[in-house]
Amino acid sequence: MSEQSTDLRETVRQRYAAAAVQVTEGGTACCGPEPVEVDENFGSTLYAADERDALPAEAVAASLGCGNPLAVAELRTGERVLDLGSGGGIDVLLSARRVGPTGRAYGLDMTDEMLELALANAEKAGATNVEFLKGTIEAIPLPANTIDVVISNCVINLSTDKPAVFAETFRALKPGGRIGVTDVVADDNLTPDQRAERGDYVGCIAGALTFAEYRAGLEAAGFAGVEITATHSVADGMHSAIVRATKPLTTEGSSKTAESADACCGVNACCTPAESSADSALTVTEAQAATGCTCQN
Repeated sequence: MSEQSTDLRETVRQRYAAAAVQVTEGGTACCGPEPVEVDENFGSTLYAADERDALPAEAVAASLGCGNPLAVAELRTGERVLDLGSGGGIDVLLSARRVGPTGRAYGLDMTDEMLELALANAEKAGATNVEFLKGTIEAIPLPANTIDVVISNCVINLSTDKPAVFAETFRALKPGGRIGVTDVVADDNLTPDQRAERGDYVGCIAGALTFAEYRAGLEAAGFAGVEITATHSVADGMHSAIVRATKPLTTEGSSKTAESADACCGVNACCTPAESSADSALTVTEAQAATGCTCQN
């Protein structure tokens, strides 16, 4: 990581650590915590009132996103969901309610203060199917092919290595898994300098990708069915957007492996430890001999 990228990451960390402290200290006041964001384009007002009312006030107050990813993620009972940059935990707690006791909601954040706040909020909410992890969204601390849905609320634009975020998200998702995130996206004609003129990096503006860059980044990581839909303007030529994409059931590499595995006539899963004769009356050797096929491994 370059020195500039390291400095930007630390600036982001300090910004959100301060936000967590503000909410935590506000929670001790007689009237409860005040929302960190008051701009109508960001924060808890983008959630329905019944969603906000069902959560601890501190989780709502710490909401800093540009949308509501749960409105588009279509979470189902029993699913495992991962929130990138989970902050005070609002999306994790809402996800946990939707996936139910047979599902699990993970929150990933790099800021100790936010993780401490999120854990306190989970305890207040009585949520038992949640887990908060410390780490960066460029190096997700979960095994490959274990997550059904990845959500995120205005966090990917803060990363200084977005290709790594897309690649890690793809790795963590199960085949057929999906992403449903909200993020700030720029018009395709805006240069990096023009984006920086409209807002700073920690304000979710300067680091935003264009629509074309976002789509290309997801597709380069292997995602299919990429959809990016603007919802509202956050600055001139900058939009909060819903981003959807899917990890194919078979990637190009696994598809080639499958074709190779079935290449021997009369034998299922040829050349693998699981190979078996397609004809139950024949052994694998007999089936190969009968068709003239031989394993090439």
